[in-house]
Formats: sequence, C-alpha cells, structure tokens
Amino acid sequence: MNDVQRAVLRAVCDTVVPSLERDDDPDGFWARSASDVGVPEALEQVIEEAMPPEQRDGILELLGALAQLGFLGASRRSREQHLRNLLMLGMDAAAGGAALTALVLFLTYGAPDPRTGQNPFWKTLGYPGPVSPAPQAERVLQPLVPDGDELRLEADVCVVGSGAGGGVIAGELATRGLKVVVLEAGGYFDETDFNQLELPAYQNMYWRGGPQPSADRNITLMAGAAVGGGTTINWTNSLRTTPWVREQWAREHGLEGVDGPEYDAHLDAVLARVKANDDCSQLNGTQIRMREGAKELGWAFHHTVRNVDPEHYNPDTAGYIGFGDRSGAKQSTAKTYLADAAEHGADLVARCAAQRILVEGGRAAGVEAIYADPETGRTARVTVRASRVVVACGSLESPALLLRSGIGGPAVGHNLHIHPTNAVFAYYEEDQRGWWGAPQACVIDEFAAVEDGYGFLIESAQYTTGLGASSLPFATAEQHKELMSRYRYGATFIGLVRDRGGGRVTIDEQGQPLVWYSLEDELDVRNTHRSLDAQIRLHHAAGAQEIAALGMVAASWRAGEDLDAFVARCRRMPLRAGGLKLFTAHQMGTCRMGGDPQTSVANPHGELHDTPGVWIGDGSAFPTSSGTNPMITIMALARRTAEAIQASEPSRATVMAG
Repeated sequence: MNDVQRAVLRAVCDTVVPSLERDDDPDGFWARSASDVGVPEALEQVIEEAMPPEQRDGILELLGALAQLGFLGASRRSREQHLRNLLMLGMDAAAGGAALTALVLFLTYGAPDPRTGQNPFWKTLGYPGPVSPAPQAERVLQPLVPDGDELRLEADVCVVGSGAGGGVIAGELATRGLKVVVLEAGGYFDETDFNQLELPAYQNMYWRGGPQPSADRNITLMAGAAVGGGTTINWTNSLRTTPWVREQWAREHGLEGVDGPEYDAHLDAVLARVKANDDCSQLNGTQIRMREGAKELGWAFHHTVRNVDPEHYNPDTAGYIGFGDRSGAKQSTAKTYLADAAEHGADLVARCAAQRILVEGGRAAGVEAIYADPETGRTARVTVRASRVVVACGSLESPALLLRSGIGGPAVGHNLHIHPTNAVFAYYEEDQRGWWGAPQACVIDEFAAVEDGYGFLIESAQYTTGLGASSLPFATAEQHKELMSRYRYGATFIGLVRDRGGGRVTIDEQGQPLVWYSLEDELDVRNTHRSLDAQIRLHHAAGAQEIAALGMVAASWRAGEDLDAFVARCRRMPLRAGGLKLFTAHQMGTCRMGGDPQTSVANPHGELHDTPGVWIGDGSAFPTSSGTNPMITIMALARRTAEAIQASEPSRATVMAG
C-alpha cells in the first residue's frame, strides 16, 4: 500500500464513522471517529496480511480510483457521496465499496483495544465485553504434531473432519474397537483459549476467518473451522429431524429406516450423549419479545433444547458461545465424541488439511494431507493409510475434497442447500440485554411446514457488535451512528427458510471451493417473503417502536406508519446481492445420499456409489435441506453411517492377520 492509498483509506474510515458534534455526548460516542480507535491501521493490516491476493488487489485499485476522483480534497459529505456512487456502478465497484464500508464498521465497533480488551464504543452500545476470566482446566484432547517434514499413520478408518458428523463417527467407531485417525484442518481451541471476543473467534475458528461472501456475492457464509467444527462455535440449538423430512428422505431418496424407530434410537442416543435439555434456556429481552409477540398473534412458541451441561451452565456467559464457550458447559464433539475416541486410542491431527483421497484398485486406500503451523509457518506431509475414509469436512469443503480426488460422480457439489436466512431488526423502549443468555433459547415453528413440507422458523441471533454494525443499513454516516447509538434497545429476529431450490460448490484453479447460490425457486421466494412478513408482524405485536429489514437499501417503519405498506416495500427488495441481506450458517447437501448415482453421490447409508470404502459423514449427505438447525440431524445420520461402516469390512487387525 502506497502513501496515497493509505491516506485515502484513512479518509474512507473517517467518512464511514466520522467525528460528529453533539451537545449530549457523555461517552464521546458521537465525537469518536474510526481513526480514534485505530481502524485505518487495523484495516491496512487486514488488507496486507489476511486478504486473498485478488481481493487485496481489488481494494487497492479502488483506493487508487478514489484518489483520482479527488476523494482526499473533498468535504466529508462529498466523500460520502463518492462511496454511495460506488453502489451505482458495476458489480465489482459496488461490491468493493460495500465490502470496504462493512469492514470499517466491523472493525470500528467490533475490535477491542489490545491493551484493555475493551472498545470505547461498547459503553454506549450497552455491551460489557468479556465477562469472565479464562478457567484453569486440563485440555480434553492432545492432537498429534508432526516432528519432522513427514508423518505416516495407519488406521482402519481415516475421518476427515471433526464436527457434528466426523466427531460422532470417530467416537462411535473407536469405541467399537476400530483404529481411527481424525484429520482436522482447523486448530484446537477450548475454554482455556476462548476470550469472549468476536474478531479473534472469527479469525481462529471460522471458515476463512469469518463471514464470507459467496462467489456470486448473494449470500454471506458462516461455517466452523476448528476441532469440533461447527459444534465448537454454534448456538447449541438441538432440534430433532421433523417427521415430514424423515418421510421424504425415506420415500423419495431411499434412506431406509429414517422414518421409523431405528432412526429414533439414533436421535435419542446423540441427544443423551450431548446432555440435551431445555433447563438452560432462560430468555433475554429479544426472546421475551418473541414470546410476547407470539402470544399476541396466537403462534406456536417453544423453549429450545440445547446441548449444554446444567452443572456448568451460566447465562451470564452463554451469550458468547458463538465465540467459544468459556464455561465448558457446551457439549461439543470435542468434549463428547472426540473425547470418547481419544479414550479408545484414536489419533487426532489438527491444522491438517486433506488434499486428496487415495484410491487403489478402485477403492479407498487413505488420505494425503498437509499439516501447517500458522505461527511458525512449518509444514509437513501427512499420509494416512486406511481402507475406509470418511469425508466429513463440511458441505463446502467435502465436495472440494472429492473433486480434487476425481471421485464421487457427476452429482458432487450440486444440490447445495443453505437455509437462506434473513433478519429483521427493531427498536424497543427498554434495553434488550441481547448479550445475556443463549443466542437461541426459543423458536417459533408456526410456519415450519407452511407449504408442501417447506416453510421457515423464526429464531433469535447472537448479539455481536462488529457483525451487527456491518449488517445494519448504511445510508449516511449520521444515520448509521444514530442506529448504533440505540443499539442496546435493538432486537433481531431471523427467518430461517427451508430451501427447496439449491446452489452449487465448484473448485477454483487451486482446488479451493467456490460457492454459488441464487434464491430463485418460486417456493423459496414465497417463503422468504412470508418470513419477512411474519418477523415484521411479530415485532409489531411485541411493541416495537421502529422496524427495519436488513438489506443494502434501508427500509424502515416507525410506530404510527402503515405497516402493510412497509411489508410490501420489504417484499420488493431483490433477493440477491445489493438487495435483502441473506445469511447462512447451515450448509447441506453437496454430497447427498440417494439411490441414483446420477443425482446423488453416496448410497442411502453414505458410501460413495463409485468408490467403495469412501463414506460421506456430514451435512453434505442430506438429500434435501432439513428445515431445522441441522446439528442433531447430522449427528444421528452419522451414527447410522458409523454402524454401516463397522459392518462393511473386517477390522484392520483381521486384515493384517489374514
């Protein structure tokens, strides 16, 4: 970055979050600019060190173009207009301008001072920041670390991925006597590492460092990338697979038994192992508003079952579980099934990314992977020889691994389902204390199967300052600061849509996944509009004073205005980049199970049609979207697949003896 680009970057930061004069400003909120909290320097570091080269080059080119347009010599309001003008240009310029604005907001309101662990904006936002010290606890797992430039292992089963699917399969097979090796691309973090801070959590435990745009920029993607996968950073919502989804999977996709008592037993077993209960679902202000609105409208409302240990649970820290649970109450796979696997001799290699599956004689022979230490830069080649390989690295990475390996058939990467999620934000008269208690302690399932078994859930979301600030509509700097000044009074509902349509995962020239998703299916469009309508009316029934759908273009309602006209405006927002903001934390279906090798990747128990010994063991195996938070469904199907794997071949000891 040259001096001109650096100067433009600083000017952009102080245009998005400027210093503004206000008579009543006891905390210095209005007077404080992005530069005052070190955002230009932090953003320069992100651009130089963390961005992929093509994104970095695009941002630097954008900064140079703004310099040529006279950005540095313009007034603040003129600079603001320059940024708005970017949104009117082509896709690349609009995306670059929106991304730069979002990054400024994200860092301004989300990044703590490294000396204090606090951000000076948080006082006005009503956010306490970290609320408990790191505990003194023994680490449950001890990952292997290669001591040279090569590590060779042998196993009955190599499991690639340690999340809800891979963790369960590893634990089940190890306890049944098989030698298991688990490879996990992410690092190992537990309550001694978690610091209840948003940005470090994204950087350390989320796929590609946090919220990521899809290749077509239509969707913001969030996925776990650590030992335990999504179970380490998800919100512990432990919903059973619904009867209508189970029936569809059995009837249309050949998943024998998932509609009966055999699958009930799998559900019961995993729910028991993760201590699922509804005793730890106290409601914060946002969730109380959900309950009040649902009662007023006569809608079904339930406290959620969650995988937490009541003996260690503390609602004062539960609001941070998306950043890792410092209390140790969350029963992630690291604390349950992976611990079981370790007790029975399984090996775990963290920070070890699988490159390809070895195939010999037409069947599985092992996995080649690369271990990389991010602190030292040291790498090592890891080879696991195994006659059975479980692909369980998530619905974004699992198809990429199969594509790099040249196996899986024509359906690999297709049928991506994501539960496209929209959000409606509202202001109330009192502080909602959204940071307290579990992010999701209740659910409204009134519309879960509103049409042909498809519909949506209404849930709440984790209170975040960085992601929250970057998600709120940005029209002007004053308007956005006004929204943030009242942030503590805000409540966010989300509409989680069970999508019938799908997207696709492909790979780039380096073999890395590219995600493509366009919300175009007619039923999905109807249900997205229904979910917006329902969330708006729920806020209204709960007494909201102001309501806004989260989108690139601000659409808001104030008490006394025409609510139906506001709903109609929201329905007109495009369901793509530049319109309504769509999020996903649930990726499913890219290596789905089924009976037809042309339309599915694996057979109804998870083994690849074209490569015996390779099994799919995560959410990518779903034949359709689940319509519920998928963790428990992934775990139950994984347990079912583990039984099939155990029955598929003699053990390694028997093979060696033969």
